[in-house]
Formats: sequence, C-alpha cells, structure tokens
Amino acid sequence: MAISRTLHDFLAARHSQYEVLPHPRTAASAATAQAAHVPGRRFAKAVVVEDDAGYMLAVLPSTHHVALTELGAALERRPLRLAKESELAPLFDDCALGALPALGTAYQLPTVIEKDLDEQPDIYFEAGDHEHMVHMTRSEFLRATAQVPRAHFSRIDAGLSRVAGGDTA
Repeated sequence: MAISRTLHDFLAARHSQYEVLPHPRTAASAATAQAAHVPGRRFAKAVVVEDDAGYMLAVLPSTHHVALTELGAALERRPLRLAKESELAPLFDDCALGALPALGTAYQLPTVIEKDLDEQPDIYFEAGDHEHMVHMTRSEFLRATAQVPRAHFSRIDAGLSRVAGGDTA
C-alpha cells in the first residue's frame, strides 16, 4: 500500500495536490523524517488522545511531544490521556499500526493541529504504512485542514529536534 484508501479518497474528494514519496522503513515519525532527509519540524506526526468524550487526533511536528495539560486546556477537555496502541486499529482500519496519517478528518476523527505546523513551507506525514509519506505544500495542507482547530499544545523534544533536523527548519 502506498497510501491508505481512506486518505486517498479524502484527498481526491477535495482535489488536493500532493505527492506520495517512498522512504526507508521506519517505526517512528522522527526516524522517518531523518531517513527521508526531511526537517523534523515539517514532518507531522499523529497522536491519538482520549477522554470520556472519546478519541481525538493531535497533529504536531515530529520533533515535539504532546503536552496533555495544555491540549486539554486549549480544548476544554480534561483529563486527556494517550490512547493505547491496541485501540487504534479500529480507528484507522486501513493503516499499519504506528503509521497514522495526520488528517484525522478523513477518518471522522476530531482533530487539532499544533499551530507551529502552519509556519512550515511544506508538510510531510505518514501515508498509512511505514514506507510511504505524503508531501503537501503549506497552502494545500491548510486547505485540506481548513476546518480543523489549531492550538499550541506541544513542546520541543530537544533530543528529537537535533536527531530529526528540527533545528534547521
């Protein structure tokens, strides 16, 4: 699979301009950014969080980690916790575990995007497997996520920032 069917259909319905790029097999977003020679700040990772109201997708640079307290405050949803990996398969049934696309609305999943991503000229994210990524320009990403709320809810992970090239973007 180069791109998940759900993601492909979502992007096609919106006439989105994007490209699917291969990358060496990796198991984490920061490693994908590094292997693909993409600045970590431009690689959007998807993290599923939950509370009593249900699941939500938080999208942030691969060089960052979710600050659950800040995210909960921004969304007025508390307490938030990271979803267990075993809970993700039904939410993303056409994706490999750990290769979640950053467009939760394609999966009818409430989504929030870290504002820092909107500053990047290009956005990359998992296509649904561990060997392909989607590349979109900032304007296309903004268009595809126009109805998605933005907030500051992450912190730079100093170790990941250096490894994934986040300091250069």
